[in-house]
Order: sequence, then structure tokens, then C-alpha cells
Amino acid sequence: MMQNNTALIVVDVQNGFTPGGNLAVAHADQIIPNINQLAQYFKTIVITQDWHPENHVSFAINHDAKQPFETIELDYGTQVLWPVHCVQGTPDAELHPNLHLPSAQLIIRKGCHAHIDSYSAFMESDQKTTTGLAGYLKERGIDTVFIVGIATDFCVAWTAIDACKFGFKAYVISDATKGIDLNGSLQQAWQEMLAKGVKRILVKDIIQQHA
Repeated sequence: MMQNNTALIVVDVQNGFTPGGNLAVAHADQIIPNINQLAQYFKTIVITQDWHPENHVSFAINHDAKQPFETIELDYGTQVLWPVHCVQGTPDAELHPNLHLPSAQLIIRKGCHAHIDSYSAFMESDQKTTTGLAGYLKERGIDTVFIVGIATDFCVAWTAIDACKFGFKAYVISDATKGIDLNGSLQQAWQEMLAKGVKRILVKDIIQQHA
């Protein structure tokens, strides 16, 4: 078991981001066994869930003459437009049925506000609206987070970078994540994460600590 000061953050392992979903990331379901295996080593596990209203600002369909994966400028910066995905209460938004995390204590739902997108588990894209996760972890004495899930180059990367901003040591377990890789976004995300102090490790690095 990892020390009491560590937490596992499992980002957006939902039907919408796995094969068959509305914003499917290729082969993303293949990381789920790794995540399930990692869970046994953590006392504190947090799950995030994309949870959008139908009129969400990130949906291309809500903008005239815009297609998915185009960008627009909003008051908080550049916004990628996505296919409709993970709409509140739909099967697309449900956690993947193969994800088995019975000891998880908290689900953070993000992207709930129609006019702000939210990739990070800690902070919405306006960089002002917090989710409350940092406070929750600090209250529990957590100072180190290990991040897994989907997609490496968006929600995982933003979560990891924000974890560092909030003063946590952050590790991304790369073989328990899967990226979209939109126009080279995966390599760029890794460069940004490493530059901000995020560490990159593998599932075996956790397992070997407990061998």
C-alpha cells in the first residue's frame, strides 16, 4: 500500500472516451486493467467524470458553421470544439463498466457549467473556478498524486499541471493513460508537463515498490 500522503486520481474513464463512445480515444479501454491493478496500492482514490449540459460551449454543434476539432476564442482563451460527448445522465457519460474501483471515495464531476470547459480535476478552464479537489486532498494530508486516465494530452495533462500549481508532487503513470494526439498534442503535452515539474513513470514502478 502506498503511504497515507498519496492519492490516485483516475481521470474520465467513461464510455464517451472509450471505443464506441461519442469522443472515443483509440484503444483507451486497454488501460483499464492497469488502472484496476494500480488501485490496490492506494488508500485514497478520486475519480473524475466529464459531465456536460447539452448546451455546453465546447460542443461544435452549439456554434454556427463550426466543425469538431476546430477552435474558437473565448474570454478565457482558445477552446477546441468537440463532438457532443458525456452529456449529463446519458450512457455516454457513465464510467466504463470494466473500471473496478470499489474503494474510491470521491467522484469529481467537471464541465458542468455551460459556458466554461473543464479539463483539469482541480480547476476549470477559466483558471478561476475551482472544483474543491485541492482542499479535499489537503484536508486528508495528501501531498503527492498519481494520475491516470483519458486523455493524456488534455484532461490528464491539465490535471497534472494544476496539481503542481496547487503544491502537490504529481506523477503521471504513462502506460495507464491514453492520448488523443490531435496535431501533435500528445508530445506537446508531455513537454509541458515535464517542464512544470510533473514526473513520468510506469505501472511497474509502482508495483516494484511493493514487491
